[in-house]
Amino acid sequence: MSDFKNVLPLEDFDWEAYEGGGLEAGQTKEDQEKAYGESLNQVQEHEVVEGEVIAIGKREVLVDIGYKSDGVISANEFRYNPDLKVGDKVEVYIEKEEDKKGQLLLSHKKARAKQGWDRINNALETKEIVKGFIKYRTKGGMIVDVFGIEAFLPGSQIDVKPIRDYDIFVGKTMEFQVIKINQEYKNVVVSHKALIEAELEAQKKEIIGRLEKGQVLEGTVKNITNYGVFIDLGGVDGLIHITDLSWGRVNDPHEIVQIDQKLNVVILDFDDEKKRIALGLKQLTPHPWDALDPNLKVGDRVKGKVVVMTDYGAFVEVAPGVEGLIHVSEMSWSSHLRSAQDFLKVGDEIETEILSLDRTDRKMSLGIKQLKEDPWQNIEATYPLGSRHTAKVRNFTNFGVFVELEEGVDGLIHISDLSWTKKVKHPSEVTQIGAEIDVVVLEIDKDNRRLSLGHKQTEENPWDVFEMYSP
Repeated sequence: MSDFKNVLPLEDFDWEAYEGGGLEAGQTKEDQEKAYGESLNQVQEHEVVEGEVIAIGKREVLVDIGYKSDGVISANEFRYNPDLKVGDKVEVYIEKEEDKKGQLLLSHKKARAKQGWDRINNALETKEIVKGFIKYRTKGGMIVDVFGIEAFLPGSQIDVKPIRDYDIFVGKTMEFQVIKINQEYKNVVVSHKALIEAELEAQKKEIIGRLEKGQVLEGTVKNITNYGVFIDLGGVDGLIHITDLSWGRVNDPHEIVQIDQKLNVVILDFDDEKKRIALGLKQLTPHPWDALDPNLKVGDRVKGKVVVMTDYGAFVEVAPGVEGLIHVSEMSWSSHLRSAQDFLKVGDEIETEILSLDRTDRKMSLGIKQLKEDPWQNIEATYPLGSRHTAKVRNFTNFGVFVELEEGVDGLIHISDLSWTKKVKHPSEVTQIGAEIDVVVLEIDKDNRRLSLGHKQTEENPWDVFEMYSP
């Protein structure tokens, strides 16, 4: 084909000179051959030169290197470059000036391999983005043709997302970054993931540069954890902490959102250096306290659900996002110490009375013992002086026994009032914790909510009997 490359069009041919023999005048055959040879490139076998693609077939590619004949290269050597077209400049290795058919034999693959190592090293140093053809899959990754050299693409370096099907990449031409070279063993490692990360990093900087606190953006739920939800804001991720999902208590973020859900979020805070973005969802709705019934006041009774239990009390949700605390001391009229778990558990639906209400600080204290009558209100009528009752032993001290007559009504039996005849050194000599014991009311201190009780008074005083029978 190149033999006809420089033929003039017929309209430009000088027929008069041809008829007059002007074209050959003064030239011998040897002169013409010499002139023709000097017009061609001088080539040597086993050297690398640049050529131009002049034809592309199914099996072969013809390349003109300015020699008397065009070179033939197998089309397989250009698999890495599916965009190859006529007119492209390519490097070729001269294998043989002429074969039996007088054809110039060239190799693009050998040319690339010969110069590829220098180009690979330069790409590592300059972080140049290179193109590579994925030839086949291997253990742990893929083999990629880069500059005629087989490089390894680890599976973890294909994409930022986990890859399930490696085979879909075989036969593709992609861009890569050279990330590692072992000079001794001539091993090359490339990454496509590094390019994606660099692009994402640039997107992140651009997005973060436009962020403002209080700004509302649309995002997509990317991941859900037990402590919050990660939102994709279009190239950069933000976190909605579990406490910022709803004004109410959330035990599991899955109750509020689901994967791939699109939603609006508000920017609460962000860190330029660490690129952390705190987002809020609940902040896009009015605070429940602002919607609380304005007529609600101290002394009103409200129903609610126990949402959190602690040793010191229980938190009750009386309206969506509005909670009040029942301190353990407001759970029972009893004065002895008990745990809140003795009275309530999470999930209980209960009625309570409002003891205090602070709308400014959004605090509310509640009580449940107030729903029952205070047993000390009519203590003199219920437990008059000298009356006899059965109590339950709650605790011992060195000076006596604490007993409970009913919930909220406790009393003390002094150690001296346990027995008429026996000198008691410790209450355990007479009774035990949890046992029932008969008592008589000896004294009532309503202001301090105390009863003085006696056990020995439930029996006759033996000294009275002795005096009865004495002469």
